[in-house]
Amino acid sequence: MPYVAPVKDMLFVMNELAGLSDVVAYPAYAQAGADVDLAPAILEESAKFNQDVVAPLNWPGDQAPSSLKDGVVTTTPGFKDAFEQFAAAGWQGVVHPAEFGGQGLPKLIATACFEMVHSASLSFALCPMLTDGAIEALLTAASPELQEKFVPQMISGEWTGSMCLTESQAGSDLSMVRARAVPAGDGTFKIFATKIFITYGEHDMAKNIVHLVLARTPDAPEGVKGISLFVVPKFVVNADGSLGERNDVHCVSIEHKLGIKASPTAVLQFGDHGGAIGYLVGEENRGLEYMFVMMNAARFAVGMQGIAVAERAYQKAVQYAKDRVQSRDLAGSPGPVAIIHQPDVKRMLMTMRAYTEACRALAYYAAAAYDAQHAAPSEADQKANQAIYEFLVPIVKGFSTEMSIEVASLGVQVHGGMGFIEETGAAQHYRDARILTIYEGTTAIQANDLVGRKTVRDGGVTAKVLIAKIAQTEKDLATSGTADAKAVLKQLCAGRVAFEESVAYILANAKTDAKAVYAGSFAYLRLCGLVLGAWQMARALLAAQRLRDSDPSFYDAKIATARFFAENLLPQAQALATSIIESGHSTNALELEQF
Repeated sequence: MPYVAPVKDMLFVMNELAGLSDVVAYPAYAQAGADVDLAPAILEESAKFNQDVVAPLNWPGDQAPSSLKDGVVTTTPGFKDAFEQFAAAGWQGVVHPAEFGGQGLPKLIATACFEMVHSASLSFALCPMLTDGAIEALLTAASPELQEKFVPQMISGEWTGSMCLTESQAGSDLSMVRARAVPAGDGTFKIFATKIFITYGEHDMAKNIVHLVLARTPDAPEGVKGISLFVVPKFVVNADGSLGERNDVHCVSIEHKLGIKASPTAVLQFGDHGGAIGYLVGEENRGLEYMFVMMNAARFAVGMQGIAVAERAYQKAVQYAKDRVQSRDLAGSPGPVAIIHQPDVKRMLMTMRAYTEACRALAYYAAAAYDAQHAAPSEADQKANQAIYEFLVPIVKGFSTEMSIEVASLGVQVHGGMGFIEETGAAQHYRDARILTIYEGTTAIQANDLVGRKTVRDGGVTAKVLIAKIAQTEKDLATSGTADAKAVLKQLCAGRVAFEESVAYILANAKTDAKAVYAGSFAYLRLCGLVLGAWQMARALLAAQRLRDSDPSFYDAKIATARFFAENLLPQAQALATSIIESGHSTNALELEQF
């Protein structure tokens, strides 16, 4: 079925849960022309583009993926033209500064736009996604000269960006990076490396590709403290901004993958012919610090990919369930009915819907915190929102992507046997979703980050701030007093207690029994996703009750979905807390030879 962007739901979340009116009031965004009335027009235009131009390429991209011949990567027919339209319409520059040719709009608005392009085609959207991250890294750490040389053309979409971290011996452990950067004597460096798993490392959709490459200079210390970051363009850029000769970087192969087949995942060889010309970003030996800017942007974006593919899988499953006629209604019917009448099919569809809506709400809330971090007038507000955003990023990435696999799997199940047949398209969403828990930091890495850097490091301060916010929502639910609010209140209170107990256990034991604590890191990430997602759904219920008379059908569905999440999904939090607190030693019980 055709993709239909959920613009109404997005605007509801932006306005009622993420505080769009507060975000666009910040001077930096007000000066860029952002306001509450502009957001619907932007989202409608984004929806039209992605529904009409990008979404029709999703299935062809799976069937006719990118190909490599004589070092040249050719993308799926239609991708190049679609990307040219994407760039010409200004979508690459939505969130980036006007001084470099962008629109300077809030991340909150951009997040909705990029959810749409990810829903339309994960494979296509990966190219602008990686470019966004590269732009953000350069704006954070590069010299003004490098910024002027590369950023405007990336924002315009003339050039794209890639992230070159991984080597065959250096996957998640970047301390093992062995790429070399040798000073050339003229301020540039000669780069020698083989980098693998480089998304859109080579393609035909743009005139140049700006590779951000991690490498070591000759006297660099071992480990992560000796890694520097370099800009290595596919084509050398002349002093006047024109493109010069081909740099010494070449694609030697592209991967054959389970999903996202249209996205070329390249093996890049740097320096086979004397060394690729590279430009140092910032200071030597601070490369990982700079690259984390790009990685964090990409991690949030991958979380949005999870939400996007879940939305697409849900839409397809709903349409199939409405069309597929089989069996009688349990309440009695003269003949067969569409399977959507069956309670277990409704259970699956409601699970898909509730997970997707909760994760969207939490991600948009995080995007608004990012905007406040960068634009709130008060430094105290900036720091408080930075802490919240950084706490939420591993949850948005880890929980939303794990959720997407479950939702896409349910989508296959709703289709029954036809879901296992490629032509229905349900299997593509399942296959595409599978990478999301792996790249840009596996779920385990997100979970360890959530425990160590985001909970233990600040003594649980940020977690407790969020717990206090949940408690305030509980008071609002109690004040509401409706049957739906009472039902959600009961489960949210239990979930919040499970969150509190888990945080207390982690803080008490992280230093004395680290292995036991980290054995529960995945459970802690999932618990946080469930409880914080339920909190957003509870807030959605309260807003829907207040607005119900303006659109009863839409807001009644919001209320029902929030209650379903609380009663059917949130209770997992209590079991997860038990696992976090009690199962660490059993997880670590077996010796290596016992496996």
